[in-house]
Amino acid sequence: MIPYGRHDVSQTDIDAVVAVLRSDFLTQGEVLRRFEQSVATRCHAAHALTFNSATSALHAGCVALGLGPGGRLWTVPNTFVASANCARYCGADVDFVDIDPETWNISVPRLREKLVAARSGGVLPKVLVPVHFAGQPTDQEEIWELAQEFGFRVLEDASHSIGAARKGEPVGSGRWSDITVFSFHPVKIITTAEGGMTLTNHAELAERMALVRSHGVTRDRGKFLGAGSPDSEESSFGAWYYEQQALGFNYRMTEIQAALGLSQLNRLEEFVEQRNVLARRYDKALRELPLQLPLVKSENRSAFHLYVVRTARQGGALLRRRVFDALRKRNIGVNVHYMPVHLQPYYRSLGFVSGQFPEAEVHGKTAITLPLYPAMTFAQQDQVVSSIESALANG
Repeated sequence: MIPYGRHDVSQTDIDAVVAVLRSDFLTQGEVLRRFEQSVATRCHAAHALTFNSATSALHAGCVALGLGPGGRLWTVPNTFVASANCARYCGADVDFVDIDPETWNISVPRLREKLVAARSGGVLPKVLVPVHFAGQPTDQEEIWELAQEFGFRVLEDASHSIGAARKGEPVGSGRWSDITVFSFHPVKIITTAEGGMTLTNHAELAERMALVRSHGVTRDRGKFLGAGSPDSEESSFGAWYYEQQALGFNYRMTEIQAALGLSQLNRLEEFVEQRNVLARRYDKALRELPLQLPLVKSENRSAFHLYVVRTARQGGALLRRRVFDALRKRNIGVNVHYMPVHLQPYYRSLGFVSGQFPEAEVHGKTAITLPLYPAMTFAQQDQVVSSIESALANG
């Protein structure tokens, strides 16, 4: 089987994990702090916080940005459900913005149109979650300008794009957003098995997310609010004292996961470059076939978490099914990213219907994710290409 994605764990990674297993700390130790600092430094961000998943990180980001009942979060339909679910965890409403027909990221013109209409109706979003689909950065500086104009906060779902860059600026720098989220799932660019991270340049947002991550509890005496605070008679309480200051969760990453992530981070550039090499080979091999290939803007460097193609718009759904099934029969693990979130039964129950976001719906009917991962050989890639050619020719 040639899978659509696969982790790449080296002996160095294994040794790093074993070293933690033999250490005094299996959670919340020095390795985790080093992992956070290393990612923050690489991305030019002031603060980085690890989480046990990118889903947890998205939720914590929403809480830190003050999203709650009566609030609204907008994202795209062309994403995994977590990009929208994080709002529902907060009791907030969700709406969607259609995607660009070429980049398959959020359409900035559609976003502006929707914002203008929402301002007239008094229903502007509190938080926007632009998604870096397949590893290509969104048009963040334009989105940021709209955020200043319309007064919403920006939570980048960059789960696909650690190692990517926009106009030379590393994704995660926070230059054009309030918070950025990375994913470290096994098929992502680097992995911690399961895990995620938030990055921000705002100390107050980092503090709020840290509270959400760990039960809403702090042991920082300088931040105590009640009994045991520096101004109280009980300020002499010992090191056992802590305060729960908010309703939080157990969203913490372990030292074991952080050790794997820190080790993998040393190969981030190698991983991203090899993904781009394979993507260029796909571009060359598939360009004469009746497929829409991924477009990477000249000002972007994609991390190429995914390599997605689309079949023709007319009759594309049937052709996609034929190609998909033919490749699966040949043990090629193609996949689909994504079925539109607003058409999932849960979101249909909230009132969303077919036809609301046509470009995302076309994408959902015609997209095929081809295998792409750093250890993939050229011979395996050629096998994928020849299988696609055969499937298209036999139609």
